[in-house]
Amino acid sequence: MIVRSLQDVDGTDADVRTETWRSRRIVLAKDGVGFSFHETVLYAGTETSMWYANHIELVHCIEGEAEVTNDDTGETFLITPGTLYLLNGHEHHTVRPKTDFRVLCVFNPPVTGREVHDENGVYPLLTEDGEEATK
Repeated sequence: MIVRSLQDVDGTDADVRTETWRSRRIVLAKDGVGFSFHETVLYAGTETSMWYANHIELVHCIEGEAEVTNDDTGETFLITPGTLYLLNGHEHHTVRPKTDFRVLCVFNPPVTGREVHDENGVYPLLTEDGEEATK
């Protein structure tokens, strides 16, 4: 059994911050459970474009409000507490938080905790030894 709090993650390598978001990666690949679990806050008034070419991500809003655009189709969705979106087709997407937007995220395959978006908005597929995995 794993018991872990957000405070256990604060200030560690699994507490990743950028100009537009903070992600605390609570369950990671090294835990060996087949997925990773994160609490992420995207900051009000920012815009983040992402594309998870190597991962499936489920995002469940627990606080705040954001507009999410599927950049592949142009569809835009308002995401509010209790709403989730699932990037099951590796969609290019952009998140525009109207308020600080707090979400719980599940990734498959799991991330190591060191990932940040590259110039294409993609997380690399890393292995625990720090190498980039091949598909």
